[in-house]
Amino acid sequence: MKTIRPFVWLSCAAVLIACGMFTRNADSAQSYDIVLLNGRVIDPASKLDAVRHIGIRGHQIIAISAKPLTGKTTIDAQGLVIAPGFIDLHSHGQDDENYRYKAMDGVTTALEMEVGASPVTKWYAEREGKALVNFGATVGHIPSRMRALKDTGSWLPRDAAMKTATTAQRAEVKQYIRDGLKEGAIGIGFGVNYVPGATRDEVFEIFQIAAEMKVPCYVHLRFFGAIEPGSALEGLQEVLSNAAATGAALHVVHITSTCLRDTSKCLAMIEGARRRGMDVTTEAYPYTAGMTGLETAIFDEGWREKMGISYGDLQWVATGERLTEESFKRYRALGGLTVIHSIPEEISRLAAAHPLVIVASDGLLTAGKGHPRGAGSYARVLGRYVREQKLLSLNDAINKMAWLPAQRLEASVPMMRRKGRVKVGADADLVLFDAATVNDQATFDNPAQFSKGMQHVLVNGTFVVREGKLVEGVKPGVAIRR
Repeated sequence: MKTIRPFVWLSCAAVLIACGMFTRNADSAQSYDIVLLNGRVIDPASKLDAVRHIGIRGHQIIAISAKPLTGKTTIDAQGLVIAPGFIDLHSHGQDDENYRYKAMDGVTTALEMEVGASPVTKWYAEREGKALVNFGATVGHIPSRMRALKDTGSWLPRDAAMKTATTAQRAEVKQYIRDGLKEGAIGIGFGVNYVPGATRDEVFEIFQIAAEMKVPCYVHLRFFGAIEPGSALEGLQEVLSNAAATGAALHVVHITSTCLRDTSKCLAMIEGARRRGMDVTTEAYPYTAGMTGLETAIFDEGWREKMGISYGDLQWVATGERLTEESFKRYRALGGLTVIHSIPEEISRLAAAHPLVIVASDGLLTAGKGHPRGAGSYARVLGRYVREQKLLSLNDAINKMAWLPAQRLEASVPMMRRKGRVKVGADADLVLFDAATVNDQATFDNPAQFSKGMQHVLVNGTFVVREGKLVEGVKPGVAIRR
C-alpha cells in the first residue's frame, strides 16, 4: 500500500477547512432574519457612534458590521438613529393600552418599580405571553402593607394602610416582601409618602431585607420640598442613612416632583453619596406636573404648603377641569387621579441635563385618560431637550434612557446585561428613530397621542413598530425577573 506523504494530508486538510469556513461564512451571511442597513448606531455602553449594519437572528443581535449584510428582511435605516430600546424603570401602566404607547415612544422594557406588586407570582402570570414590550415589577411595600392592614384602596392606599402597623402586621408585611423576592421580583418598591403611618424603624427593616437579598430599593421619599425649607432633604436623608447602614442599593424615584425647588440640593446629596462609594441613583420625567390619587395621603391637610401650590394647580383627569376648594373636597371623597402642576420648568430642565438622572416616565393611561408622560416622555427628551433646547447631546440622552437604567438593574437581574446596549449577543431590543422629527404629541388636555418619529421598534427581534405604525398581533415581550 502506497504511503501518503504528510504534506498531502496537510494540503487536503487545508482544503477541507477552507471549504468549511467558506460554507459557514456564506450561511452566516444569508441566515439573518432581519438586517438593519446604513443606520447611525449609537451605543453608550461601547461608545459606538457610527454608520453600521446590524444582523439579527431570532431574538439576538448576531452581527454589527461596517460592511453591508443580507437577510430575509431588510430595513434601510439611512438617515435614522439605531439605539438600544429604552428602559422605563417607572411605568405604572402595565396593560396592553399602555404598552402600545410605550412602544410608540421607543420603550422596549417597561417596569413597575415604585409601587410594585404583591402577590408577585399573580402579577407576572397575568402578563405572560400577552405583552407587547418586556415587563417586570418589584415587590411593593405599599401593596404588601395594603394586604396586611386590609386597606380598601384598589391600587394606592385609601385608609388602613396609611396607619401605623402592629408588630404582627409588620411581620406579615416583611413576609410578603420576602415571598415576592423569592418569586422573582426585581427589587423592593416604596411609596413612603403614601403610608405616613410607616415608621422609620419599619422602613429600615425593609432596607435590611433588601441588603440581605441583594436587591435595590426604589423609593418615593417621605416628604415633599417646596415652601417648607429642607423637607425633601429630610426625606432623602432618611433613605440615604438606611442605605448606608444596611448596604442596600438605593434608587430615588421622580426626584423633581418630590424635591421640587430643592432638586439641586437633593442631587448634590446623591452625588456626594456616590463619590463616597454608595450605590445610589435617581430618575425624573420631562414634564412640569405630576399625577396621583386625590384620595391618598399626599393630599392630607397641609398639602398646599408642602407643595407650594393651591387648588387651581390641580387638574382632574376624568374631565380635564382645574379644581376649586369645593370640587377638591367632592372629588377627594370620590377618589381618582389628578394632575399636579407643581414642577418649575427650570427644575425639569435641570434634571434633563444632569448626567446622573435617568429618564423614567411614571406613566399611566386608562381609557385614554391620564398624564402625557405615559405616552411621550422619551420622544419629548429627544425632541424638546436634545434637538430644540440643546440641553444635552443625543448620545447623553440615549445613555439616560437605555444604558443607565440597564446598569441600575443588571447587578441583581442578570438578564438585563443583554439589554440597554447594541452589541453582538445582546437581545435585539432596538429603536430606530428620526432625530430631526422625533417629538412627543401628548398634552395634558389630550394625553392619549402617540409620539412621532419612532420609525421602527423591535422587542426581542420582533417588530412591534414598523414604518411608524404599531404591528398588530405580536406579543414578544418577556418577563424581567431575578
